[in-house]
Amino acid sequence: MAIDVSKYPNVNILSHPLLKHKITHLRDINTGTNEFRNLVKEIAILEGYEALKNLHTELIEIQTPVEKTMQPVVSGKKLCFVPILRAGLGMVDGLLELVPSAKVGHIGLYRDEKTHLPQQYYFKMPNNMEERDVYLLDPMLATGGSAIDSVSLLKKHGAKNITFICIIAAPEGIENFVKANPEIPLYVGAVDRCLNDKAYICPGLGDCGDRIFGTVEN
Repeated sequence: MAIDVSKYPNVNILSHPLLKHKITHLRDINTGTNEFRNLVKEIAILEGYEALKNLHTELIEIQTPVEKTMQPVVSGKKLCFVPILRAGLGMVDGLLELVPSAKVGHIGLYRDEKTHLPQQYYFKMPNNMEERDVYLLDPMLATGGSAIDSVSLLKKHGAKNITFICIIAAPEGIENFVKANPEIPLYVGAVDRCLNDKAYICPGLGDCGDRIFGTVEN
């Protein structure tokens, strides 16, 4: 299933050679747990660098060894990184490498194996969500159900400025997500071919949560 991303101005398909290189190794069945976990973190840093490029800055006065000067720093806008549990946890440390002062919320969802629909089991956010730039994190965008439900939960709790970052997406997931949330920027490391009959991304990388944490799919 091909997708014309030019129809979706808020969809950003990232193309940095290092990102492509790391995603290839992430897909490899021979990549072990420790390397896989490190790759997810490194990919999150590369994607975060792009997704955070519109942060507002302000000028402050500093003293260099030569003279006083006005130079830019990130303004006081509050940031919140929100992983969708559990695979999204693998991306948090990478984003915190970029912005250590950011708050972290958590959304717990699991996929019903029969219906493939997301089921909520946990939701915890910092205060003042309406004042924060919120970055929703999930390595995989398959059907889009978990991401769409997560955005709805965030909006119910006051979030107004939301960006979604994923590593690999299926065309079906992108179309479903954009249809539900046309105003939300989406940053994607790679767009794959399609979903299979189990709603897994093809070629994909398998179950990202299992590969991050070294668990076995039931």
